[in-house]
Amino acid sequence: MPRKVTMIPEAAQQMPAEKRPLHVAAYCRVSTNHEEQQHSLAAQINYYTNYIQNHPNWVLTAVYSDTAFGTRTNQRPSYQKLMRDCSKRKVDLILVKSLSRFGRDALETIRQIRRLKKMNIGVYIENGGLNTLNVSDSMIDQIAALAQAESHFRSENIKFGIRHRMRSGKTVLNHTQFLGYTKGPDGVLQIVPEEAEVVRKIFDLYIQGNGVRKIKRYLEEHGIKTVTGKSEWSTSTIDRMLSKEKYAGEVRVQKTFTADLLTGRREKNTGQLDSYLVEDAHEPIIGLETFELVQRIKGNIKQCRETHQIEKQVSEMTLK
Repeated sequence: MPRKVTMIPEAAQQMPAEKRPLHVAAYCRVSTNHEEQQHSLAAQINYYTNYIQNHPNWVLTAVYSDTAFGTRTNQRPSYQKLMRDCSKRKVDLILVKSLSRFGRDALETIRQIRRLKKMNIGVYIENGGLNTLNVSDSMIDQIAALAQAESHFRSENIKFGIRHRMRSGKTVLNHTQFLGYTKGPDGVLQIVPEEAEVVRKIFDLYIQGNGVRKIKRYLEEHGIKTVTGKSEWSTSTIDRMLSKEKYAGEVRVQKTFTADLLTGRREKNTGQLDSYLVEDAHEPIIGLETFELVQRIKGNIKQCRETHQIEKQVSEMTLK
């Protein structure tokens, strides 16, 4: 007679004994505002909400989520709120997809997990089916170190893929904060006619001798909204628009780079890495001649300001 065998899932073994209702939270994080990552974040939030609500004897505290790169917790407001709620004993168990989503810096992750463990709060790591309440501190140390190494390895692989696309002329642009364009069904930027007229007007006004403050005043007086629908324009936004080669149909990629993986600190690429100029990347809003003329004007103004500053310093030194 065959023996009856019942499988007990690993996850069930790792969960703490539920003698009372557990207040369970989940933490999700993605690195960027890119459309695909935001879709992924929404899916994770929905998954954990349903998972916790449908689990017997669990009470959903909240699903905390951040969009943040690097390890600085001051840039992760939901993570900070989760830690405060844990201190107030509002949470008994935290669900995370992987330890690297919870924290990328091994030392900080170990410190937080040990702190939570002293409060009898577990972190359940879905990839691996581990509950930190049920494993030794030394194992947590090893897992955190591996998570940091895995994040570094994944980051290097992503960089390799991005740079390969750069060399082949493929570009990925965030169109949501980009006045004048939207993304077409093929993923290529397409002109938004009414927004494109605003872009052309800004370039025309600058060529006519209007500085960014005068352009700001013109846009606001004529009721022209920003790309995010605001009535008030920023002079720095206008200045950046005047420097965007994308309006001339070109894309320069790798203008900046991540200098420190753990902190997410970015630096301007002044020759440390290759950069790539993709011509005819999409339909231009302004002609290349117009764009280059604006850059020459901006360069001359900058040079005049620098010369004036030097003259002022020399004058002050002479007076002394």
